[in-house]
Amino acid sequence: MDASGSGPQAAEGAPGAPAHHPLAYEGVWRFTAPAVEESVPQARRAVRDLLGRQGVPAHQDLVYALLLIVSELVTNSVRHAALLSPEVAVEVAIGREWVRVAVEDNHPYRPKALEADFGQTGGRGLLLVREITLESGGVCDVEHTSTGGKVIWAALPLAAPPTPR
Repeated sequence: MDASGSGPQAAEGAPGAPAHHPLAYEGVWRFTAPAVEESVPQARRAVRDLLGRQGVPAHQDLVYALLLIVSELVTNSVRHAALLSPEVAVEVAIGREWVRVAVEDNHPYRPKALEADFGQTGGRGLLLVREITLESGGVCDVEHTSTGGKVIWAALPLAAPPTPR
């Protein structure tokens, strides 16, 4: 995987607000890989290693959720977009209180599985992404890119894990 990234970047604040001093783990990183099955575990490892290397204060359940989301999204790009998109991009944006993972390809089709249709035999991966994201208190969406492709993303909070009762 090719990786490029930027380290901590200061966020713009409201006029008159104190400057936001980025934490050591904040930043945006982007990895690209060929749209082949072997890229799925490579993307998962790259995200896991990035979270560890940056010292992101993410509990084990959150890391697991992020890695599962990356696996599902990269798998979908490899299986459904490879003909039009020989390369897939994974972006990880880490803020003070959240982590956002996004997978981008050049295929224009916007998958509908983020809206549940339990009668379908396919599309379970995106349903799983949506459910994991919601259960974690996050949000996910699909957006078109300026080049005619799409990016599917999920942002999860870096909150403490729920306490068992």
